[in-house]
Amino acid sequence: MTHANDRSTESRLTLRRPRVDDLPQLGRILYEAFKTFHERHRFEPDIPSQEMGVQFMQMLIAHRRIWGVAAEVDGRPVGSNFLDERDPIRGVGPITVDPAAQARGIGRKLMQAVIDRGQSAGAPGIRLVQDAFNTASMSLYTSLGFDSKEPLALVRGRCRSSPDADAEVSLMTDDDLPACGELHRSVHGFTRNGALADDLKHLGSVVLKRNGRIVAYSSAPSFWIANHGVAETEQDMRQLLLGASRVSKQPLWMLLPIRCAELFRWALSEGLRVMKPMTLMAMGQYNEPRGSFFPSVLY
Repeated sequence: MTHANDRSTESRLTLRRPRVDDLPQLGRILYEAFKTFHERHRFEPDIPSQEMGVQFMQMLIAHRRIWGVAAEVDGRPVGSNFLDERDPIRGVGPITVDPAAQARGIGRKLMQAVIDRGQSAGAPGIRLVQDAFNTASMSLYTSLGFDSKEPLALVRGRCRSSPDADAEVSLMTDDDLPACGELHRSVHGFTRNGALADDLKHLGSVVLKRNGRIVAYSSAPSFWIANHGVAETEQDMRQLLLGASRVSKQPLWMLLPIRCAELFRWALSEGLRVMKPMTLMAMGQYNEPRGSFFPSVLY
């Protein structure tokens, strides 16, 4: 049933590109939307402060290969959404709506805007990761055409064991990007060098080499929002994570596919702990991974 104020909001709603002068408002909304929902379900919020919300929003708006859309009612921003266009497969998010303006169809319009953007550009696929306990977003994304592909667990911690002597784990360099791109292609069927090049500059990406050849990498070991990884085998993934736990100054933080039960069980035995459940969803092209992997919050 549609209420009168819902129709009123829809008639006053406009969508436009986000601007720099939106940062205080959109950063506040990003922080409050995640805080309100996560605290209601007794989970730690993804954005721990309003200041971080503003900084994160600034990074998104400034990036030339991340497309954004803002929702405005009566001249005031009430939400936003983004589409990562750095690689062939597009990634959605974060999508946020002011808690005071939710349940009025704003989120649906913001989602439809990024879907239209991706499809009009001929993207082979569009993906996102959503909180599995958020039944409203799961229903919305499914109704818009996304399919649930992989149940995930956000895990955090330091590994107890050390890597094998022949497992050479080190920080990634620019020279490693081509090999990492081919490794990602072999696992997923497409490259992801645009996002990886950004992570390499700022987030301590690591690689595992055997006999001088890259067999696994993690793009942002301590920042799960951006962190994605691939490996030729599950054993390589384990050695990568053991080494990354030694190389990184902060605890590991990533989204593990829980259908990969042996890897998940091993991670728990190493001391990593589950923070919350999430779901990888996809629209368009999706290839079952041919190797060990974990996605970022985008995919």
